[in-house]
Amino acid sequence: MDPKENTISILVNNKPDVMARIAGTFSGRGFNIETISVNVTDNPQISRIVLTIWGNRDTIIKIEKQLNRMVDVIQVDDLTGADAVRREIILIRIKAPGQTEAELAQKIDTKGWKVVSNEGGYLIVEVTGNREEIEEALATLKPFGVEDFTRAGTVALLRQNK
Repeated sequence: MDPKENTISILVNNKPDVMARIAGTFSGRGFNIETISVNVTDNPQISRIVLTIWGNRDTIIKIEKQLNRMVDVIQVDDLTGADAVRREIILIRIKAPGQTEAELAQKIDTKGWKVVSNEGGYLIVEVTGNREEIEEALATLKPFGVEDFTRAGTVALLRQNK
């Protein structure tokens, strides 16, 4: 089986060392976590970790079993083939374009992106979407002079409970 990107959702007890132990599970097996997003749930004692990792199905099954054996892990769900919504967010800083400002404004408006800052000669554009939409935004905005960007990890949620 060829490796592919996998999305894993992990509910954990919200304790200081849990994230480090989970990351150690992956690094100890030689896997790089591609993206990671962690936040508290509606219960402040529980956090949800959503991460993406490249691997084949057998590898992911082994990692899931290892995670399920950890004391503070409550639930592990492989969302890779599941009916789930996956989103990312990126903030992109562009030097104010001058003569191409109208063209840039039209692209931002057409795509539904959002200018969240227009100060000091720079625009910061917010784009939310799936991985392909984020990559498209970077490619589209690159000719306008992307100076820097920051990208959050994938967040994902099943459309409905199992």
